[in-house]
Amino acid sequence: MTASTSTLTPFRKILIANRGEIALRIIRSARALGYRTVAVYSTADAGARHVREADQAVCIGEPLPAQSYLRIPAIIEAAKLSGADAVHPGYGFLAENEDFAQACQDAGLVFIGPSAEAIVSMGNKAGAKTLMQAAGVPCIPGYQGDDQGEERLAAEAVRIGFPVMIKATAGGGGRGMRLVPSAKEFPELLRSARSEAQSAFGDPEVILERAIVEPRHIEIQVFADRHGNAIHLGERDCSVQRRHQKLIEEAPSPAVDAELRARMGATAVAAVRAIRYEGAGTLEFLLDAEGNYYFMEMNTRLQVEHPVTEAITGLDLVALQLRVAGGEPLPITQEQVKFNGHAIEVRLCAEDADKGFMPQSGTMALWAMPAQLRVEHALRSGGEIPPYYDSMIAKVISHGDTREAARRQLMAGLEDAVALGVTTNQAFLHRCLSHAVFAAGGATTAFIAQNQDALLAPDTEARARAAAIAAVLLYETTGARRAPAIGRRMTHSLPISLRFEVEGSALSASIVLRQQRHFEVSIGDAAHVIELAEIGEHAARFVCDGLYESAAFHRDGATLLLHFRGIPVRIEDKTRAATTRQGEAGGDGKVRASMNGRVVAVMAAVGDMVEAGQPVVTLEAMKMEHIHAAPVAGKVIALHVKTGDQVAASRVVVEIEVAAKDAVAA
Repeated sequence: MTASTSTLTPFRKILIANRGEIALRIIRSARALGYRTVAVYSTADAGARHVREADQAVCIGEPLPAQSYLRIPAIIEAAKLSGADAVHPGYGFLAENEDFAQACQDAGLVFIGPSAEAIVSMGNKAGAKTLMQAAGVPCIPGYQGDDQGEERLAAEAVRIGFPVMIKATAGGGGRGMRLVPSAKEFPELLRSARSEAQSAFGDPEVILERAIVEPRHIEIQVFADRHGNAIHLGERDCSVQRRHQKLIEEAPSPAVDAELRARMGATAVAAVRAIRYEGAGTLEFLLDAEGNYYFMEMNTRLQVEHPVTEAITGLDLVALQLRVAGGEPLPITQEQVKFNGHAIEVRLCAEDADKGFMPQSGTMALWAMPAQLRVEHALRSGGEIPPYYDSMIAKVISHGDTREAARRQLMAGLEDAVALGVTTNQAFLHRCLSHAVFAAGGATTAFIAQNQDALLAPDTEARARAAAIAAVLLYETTGARRAPAIGRRMTHSLPISLRFEVEGSALSASIVLRQQRHFEVSIGDAAHVIELAEIGEHAARFVCDGLYESAAFHRDGATLLLHFRGIPVRIEDKTRAATTRQGEAGGDGKVRASMNGRVVAVMAAVGDMVEAGQPVVTLEAMKMEHIHAAPVAGKVIALHVKTGDQVAASRVVVEIEVAAKDAVAA
């Protein structure tokens, strides 16, 4: 179909109202089509890659408290200043904000996304469910009424039947979503969901849905233009999640055959046609064990996981967005959409899986991604990960002729990826991919919860060898910076003692240099023979117990960061340090901030008596809320924070005087 001149909305320069890897992703496709690009940035991102790689960039303020990337007037002003005539919102909250879409239109800017009317229709979960029900699309039983009173919501939850899901009506990404197992937990989880929704989306309204037991999370990618054409590009399986946020996505789904794909795709296309949708969108469904699917919501934007669809279709979805926004018809029909092979994506996040997936921030000292895979990221060695934004720092994508080929490639790529300095979920992702349930294609949304012990179990054998290698590297890198060549020290036969901590566990090692480059390392009852082949600034090669291997490392003072066999390990040299203090784990009654974050709720007051495990303070970091509980029973004797405060990790926020019975027990 040929576009008429009257339907075209040409543009030349695109302002990207987002940051990080998605901004770089849009820059790449925009440049390939001959467009100029403008980045926006907060002061926290002044040195970020998306700022350097865009043609122009405009600062739009401090990262907090007003959340600069959500400041609509500042972004519109940046477009005017730079001469941009189009705006791409990426896939952040502004991509589903009807006020932003309307503001772009009012300013004479082409909004690269659906109309404000379409966002209103489908961007709100309650409204979207009403529309879909009217259109005959199967929806999850629930409540999406205007009465948001706590008593009404509690009564509706009882009517629906527990367990129920609380969901923020605005936005997505798992924010403002809580699974409620019984009526007892409902009030506190409702408060938490509303608080998070207000903070993330500026709207505390929620809906309730019956919790579907162990479903698959299946989404259908759709595209539509202003000429009446609409297609789907197949499904993505996004079932592997933590805290209702996706960690692993793949296309096609192991649970969807051609017949089901056609039915779900037809449902999705009919839905976008009904609202005269334009651009990229995704309809999300829950698929139960019997093959029944239920509409959840529509994301009126490009999705984080779009690369897996690009891999199996060969299409550039950002380029399609730009063409449709310019008024061109879709260049492909449904019959022309072909699927090739299998693709899997993992989200590499700055978070500690061993501590409830707690977000992390700081300096990424050493960063090197596998060249053999597609990796979307915006980091470099020495780059900062600020505490204000989403915890995802990279997406690693594989594509193979079969699912097993894609899985195998991705596992190898994760082993090769070096991310040292900030704790990530790298090892956890690898264990997910290697788990028998995932390998067989059987993962549901319950996968992580059901297999948590296995997924969080450390590789003790690899860590034991890593400790021995770390001892040698600590010895070799002590003192002045060494040249790449080694072996300049005199050999000795007397043991040298080292004390260090590996991921918080104290260890002692004895090292004997038997001959040039040959070491004997004893840690506890284990002994290892290590021969160093070469050592550079950030890499070493060696023979450990007969195996010739390599490792990446970074040393900063007493800290040694080691990447060995795909596992990042943090080692603290304590050889010359004073004995560590005791009582730092909360038994002293002090509640410490578990990460850098903002105080969003204080649930106790000085003088209150609290029980061990009772919530006392809630912090928000990287768009997620984290409840901090009393470590002991006792009396609150000091509050060091108030709502709205920004706190650093490990700062004492509450002090509790231990109750007499606890003090006796201690």
